Amino acid sequence: MANTAQARKRVLQNENHRLHNASMRSRLRTYVKKVLKAVHAGNQEEARVALHAAESVIDKTAGKGIVHPNAAARTKSRLSARVKAMGSVAAH
Repeated sequence: MANTAQARKRVLQNENHRLHNASMRSRLRTYVKKVLKAVHAGNQEEARVALHAAESVIDKTAGKGIVHPNAAARTKSRLSARVKAMGSVAAH
């Protein structure tokens, strides 16, 4: 266990940061799932709205350093591709 007051304080701060980061990661996953759920349901308009909301959350999460910027870009790209693919399927 930490021996100094400073080290004890850091332990508490690290735990608070860990809990906050876990919450933000969970929020990110929830928004991603909303997009995927709309895509699987075939509701393109709902998927577009969910994608817009998810992109905002993904950018904020990456900006705070909770997820890597490349992982955020990859997630946005894959979600966007799925939503766009719905449009081409509906057009045919």
